[in-house]
Amino acid sequence: MVRIRILLVDDHELIRRNIRRLLASQADFEVIAEATTGREAIRQAGEHQPDVILLDISLPELNGLAALPLIRKAAPTAKVLMVTNHEHADLARASFSAGASGFLTKSDVAMQLGLAIRQVLANETFLSKSLKVAEEAKPSVPSLGNVEA
Repeated sequence: MVRIRILLVDDHELIRRNIRRLLASQADFEVIAEATTGREAIRQAGEHQPDVILLDISLPELNGLAALPLIRKAAPTAKVLMVTNHEHADLARASFSAGASGFLTKSDVAMQLGLAIRQVLANETFLSKSLKVAEEAKPSVPSLGNVEA
């Protein structure tokens, strides 16, 4: 069986632990590395060359959107799936423009993570189902803080 090699990037241990648990339930998923900052994600992506990178937007040192183009250079064949609490269409558009293949809200992780990973690996774009509903309820985009490299 071919294993899908995954880099998991989130600054919260509890989130990483829960996502690892979900991934472990799929026989073909393997977390090969983890990172807690945008800069660490760039280094880990270059070192491990994963198939898929699960990337949070809100990260210390360098947020996910700012790190994304540098991650794409470090691991050009990896598919990047943004996994975030931010349920805003503008952030999804910005993520796709920066090179992400998918945008999954954390509220949908339990139900859609496996599907999202498989879809981006099939060179398809993935967009979280809850995004449209959330966008209608939250029309403004929050500040992300550390956008500059």
